Amino acid sequence: MSFVLESNADGTTIVHIGKALDFRNAADFKKLCQDQVRNGVRNFILDFSETGILDSTGLGSIFSLYRQVSPLNGQVVFASVSRPVQVVVQLTRTYKVFRQFPSVDAAHKSLA
Repeated sequence: MSFVLESNADGTTIVHIGKALDFRNAADFKKLCQDQVRNGVRNFILDFSETGILDSTGLGSIFSLYRQVSPLNGQVVFASVSRPVQVVVQLTRTYKVFRQFPSVDAAHKSLA
């Protein structure tokens, strides 16, 4: 699995997306996040610093996570958005739903 999870004491999980979030691994991402939500995590920071590919299936899995945590006052935010991911975010207007931060650190500070 290409995702690396980093859990913080404050109930925030950082998901380092890795090279791609697409049709090949979106189901894994979804399951991983569902397990986190079941364990009480409400806030997710998605680190896209190394991500070269984000397709509609990947985006769908992010929205699925968003729909899960929103009613629980949780948040999903984007950090270190790479150029290829930024293009997708702009084209799909996803920036209207997910706040973006220049770094994981900045995202974490805003959620704290």
